[in-house]
Amino acid sequence: MSYKKLKIWQSAKVLTVDIHNMTMKLPKFEFYKVGSQIRRSSKSIRANIVEGYGRRRYKADFIRFLVYAHSSTDETRDHLDTLYETKSLSDKDKYEKIQAELDKTGKMIYGYIQSIEMRNE
Repeated sequence: MSYKKLKIWQSAKVLTVDIHNMTMKLPKFEFYKVGSQIRRSSKSIRANIVEGYGRRRYKADFIRFLVYAHSSTDETRDHLDTLYETKSLSDKDKYEKIQAELDKTGKMIYGYIQSIEMRNE
């Protein structure tokens, strides 16, 4: 099986693309600062899922990278909140949509971590 078949990776992919597109409309001063940070943290979610999947033979490594992915979800959420609170992102619908995607992805990653931890290998 490929990591591309993982629902958590698919969810992270959608999130990365949505965040990238959202940041293209930010004011220039935010595009290069918080915009860059949120693009990197959202890409880190999926990249850590991929790296963990590549190490899935080693349960502890797999879990560690999924924890990194989960942490990147929290970091991305904080950057999104900052953009919204400072009104650099003024589209409430876009903010709420991405927040919902972050919630969904974070819950999925957390659930996946729990399922791996329960495996007897």
